Amino acid sequence: MYEKIVKTELGDDVKIIDLRTDTISRPTQEMREAMFVAEVGDDVYGEDPTVADLERASAELLGKEDAVFLASGTMANLIAVMVHCSHRGSEILVGDKSHIFRLEQGGAAQIAGVQCQPMKNKDDGTFSLDELREKIRKNPDIHEPISSLIVIENTHNLCGGKVLPLDWIEKVGSIGSDNNIAVHMDGARLFNAAIHLKVMPKRVVRDVDSVCFCISKGLGCPVGAVLVGNTDFITRARRIRKVLGGGWRQAGVLAAAGLVALNTMINRLRIDHEHAYRIAKAISDFKSDLIKVDLPSVQTNIVMININLPYSETRKFVMRLAEVRESDPVKVKIKIGMRQDGKGGGFVRLVTQWEVTSEDVNLAISKIGLVVEEFESRISSKL
Repeated sequence: MYEKIVKTELGDDVKIIDLRTDTISRPTQEMREAMFVAEVGDDVYGEDPTVADLERASAELLGKEDAVFLASGTMANLIAVMVHCSHRGSEILVGDKSHIFRLEQGGAAQIAGVQCQPMKNKDDGTFSLDELREKIRKNPDIHEPISSLIVIENTHNLCGGKVLPLDWIEKVGSIGSDNNIAVHMDGARLFNAAIHLKVMPKRVVRDVDSVCFCISKGLGCPVGAVLVGNTDFITRARRIRKVLGGGWRQAGVLAAAGLVALNTMINRLRIDHEHAYRIAKAISDFKSDLIKVDLPSVQTNIVMININLPYSETRKFVMRLAEVRESDPVKVKIKIGMRQDGKGGGFVRLVTQWEVTSEDVNLAISKIGLVVEEFESRISSKL
């Protein structure tokens, strides 16, 4: 554990608990040691043995034929789109809250020349299968794009880390197969889904044609994602990786951390889930009208918190969490992510990862409770 302690003008040691996202996680000591001694070669020429080991292990873990190591999940999603949508005038069908649609700069259109057809995401991260069937363009005429790919996200980021039901994924796969359309899973936090469902990762991805997962989030690696699929898909993915500037050289230094992650970090994700639930449960137990959590919806390491304040006041709430005052009984700075909903209000997202300890959870709960009391008192005084 690498303590994040800073000195403040108060002269005290202040603990920083960073709950913005799990991408800020740092490599474990075992990863650092593996990276130091990693056997490497030029991966563009297929000569890095550690990269090859990571790709082989990833494909085997997910029950697919092959895999390719990439710089990021965003690159993996873009490459998947470009492979599956190889003809111009293609269209992908995606949820309207999906990462690929909302948070990847429209890369499918900007770079791949592929149109996104959004479908309304439900609160659980799924979308209507009837809407999916309706929006698939069967025998499109010359005016229409060609439906070429269905994309699902598991766990679902903007739906609060929700895990997609296995039977729903199976039905999406069947619809894709019936219409000769591939299904890609954005599985950035795939292993969180497997842990929640208590199944092997290969079962989660059984009914999709391709899947990517990040090693740089809850698994704790410094960089990287892996794209997995059949042999032909991965062969074409490697070609596209090169034109996007993603050809690795001695990437085994990074892949070594990934191998450690697959061996040591997957099963411990349940600890992150427990920590996230503890924070959510404490907030629920506050029984405050100011701050609320839908406790049954907390499934993995993400907690979505609704703040019953205008957006500007929610910003002040977040800033207060990251502030330490002399009168504070708990000398803790909490960093959290904040988003704005369509109505102008604010909500915040907490994400746990391996460096967030049980003690950190206790401190975070205390600090959140302190700030809630302050804001409730201030609101009451104005009434």
